[in-house]
Amino acid sequence: MTFVVTEACIRCKYTDCVSVCPVDCFHEGPNFLVIDPAVCIDCAVCAPECPVGAIVADSDVPAGQEHFVDLNARYAAQWPVISQAREPLPDAEHWASVSGKLDHLAEPA
Repeated sequence: MTFVVTEACIRCKYTDCVSVCPVDCFHEGPNFLVIDPAVCIDCAVCAPECPVGAIVADSDVPAGQEHFVDLNARYAAQWPVISQAREPLPDAEHWASVSGKLDHLAEPA
């Protein structure tokens, strides 16, 4: 088992989870975080830190979001590691309650 960042993180990018991770498994994209499944030690300390509930065990990914398991692995190989908390995106509070955000996932150029 590993943990996965799901759709709720898109356009929010709260980083409370990053500051508690003992192994630096988070990677940062323009408006989303991912977890590297090869580095995650399944300690579960990150999940309760996410204010929008975006982090779940790979066995508990919500129906319709199963593709986030592969998405986390793919982008973890491309995006830089983030090891310190940062401010969320400026409009994170607005996006926190929005669903269906996959179309808003920004990919680096």
